[in-house]
Amino acid sequence: MNTTSKIIAAAAFSLFAAAGAQAETYHGVHAPVSANSRADVRAQAVVAARSENPYAEGVSSRVQPVLTASTDRGSVRSGAVAAAHSANPYAEGYGQGVARVSGGSVERATVRAQARSAARGEQLPL
Repeated sequence: MNTTSKIIAAAAFSLFAAAGAQAETYHGVHAPVSANSRADVRAQAVVAARSENPYAEGVSSRVQPVLTASTDRGSVRSGAVAAAHSANPYAEGYGQGVARVSGGSVERATVRAQARSAARGEQLPL
């Protein structure tokens, strides 16, 4: 019974496969149909050959207008020289050195007194 069911299943499967497999028929090369005459097509081809290529890389670029700078050449050059001689902000360890002293308006004696009182645990006046 087991073998018979396998044979029946195989036969059914082959029938379904045969029914589903149909190839297209080849009707040959179709004749070209055009509404334009040969002379019209030739005239269009001549016009297309002598016109610009719309798919060229720089077809829409044309001549660039002259750019006007908002600053003069000397100030840009001096800024570039200053930037080239300054420290590299992208270097490793930039800003890890000694902090720069800024000329503040706080007196040294006041800062020293606040540091002593903070070291003793006294509350600073706000």
